[in-house]
Parts: sequence; structure tokens; C-alpha cells
Amino acid sequence: MDCHFDGEKSGSVIGKMSNIAARNVDHQSKTMKISLSRLDQDTHFELKNESGHTIQLSGNDKATGPMESVLMAVAGCSTIDIVMIMDKMRQPLKDISVEVEGIRREEIPRVFTEIRLHYIVHGPVKESKVQQAIASSLDKYCSVSKMLEASVKITSSFELRN
Repeated sequence: MDCHFDGEKSGSVIGKMSNIAARNVDHQSKTMKISLSRLDQDTHFELKNESGHTIQLSGNDKATGPMESVLMAVAGCSTIDIVMIMDKMRQPLKDISVEVEGIRREEIPRVFTEIRLHYIVHGPVKESKVQQAIASSLDKYCSVSKMLEASVKITSSFELRN
């Protein structure tokens, strides 16, 4: 089943998520720092956060490209929220994955004009609860989608698989 929705907010979901938001206040207000190191004489880099976690980025096919990492970030951020929201709703989510498509303009800089997220949700969950969780994430909680929404059209859909 492929479902589209208009991003209506649910007061009950937002109320249930207030505890999660309160726990994240300190994290959201602190300054984040990332360091970048060049790995070779080409455009291959390693980035490290303050916890020591690393990712690699590249301007060629040696690693993920910076624009691909933006798509990964919105997928990861929103899916973390959705899992947490579904848990608060006591929905038996067994698994979730997301396919992301980014459409870029032709002119330089080749920024995204549209990002499409398609969530594949596994488990005996209520369709209305999945819809609420996705809407709450993209409309309120996902910092990445909120940051992008001023300049990028973000759409979402989902399908349920038991």
C-alpha cells in the first residue's frame, strides 16, 4: 500500500513526544564540532565528530558524496524520530527502511529542489499511526528536514508490510 498525506500534526503525538524533546534540549543547544582530514592527494576526506565517530566523503567515487550525505542525513534523522514516536504510540514496529530520491537543479550550485522519502514499515501497525509519526517527524522533530524545508520541497510516502 502506497500512502501519501499532507503532514497534519497530531496533538496527541506532539504531547507524547514532549519528553523526548525535553531530553534533547541540551544536545540541540550545544555547539557541534566536526574535523576534516584529507586522506589522499585527491578529493577523499575523513570527517570525525567529537565522539570519535567517522565518515568518509569524496568528490569522486571513493566514498559518499556530500550531497548524498544530505539525503542520508534526512533519512536517518526522520527515521530515528519515527521509531521513537511509534514506540511512544505502543505500535509493534518490527522494521523500517527508507528510500530517498533527491532532485537537483541543472545550474551550479546544483542544490536539491525536491527530496522524496518513501518509508517501508514492517509490523502489525496502524496506518494512521504511521502517518502521524512521519508527519510529526518531518513537520516538527527532524532537525535536518526542518533546516532544508525553506529551500527544498520535501515529500513523503509509505507502505505497510506485515
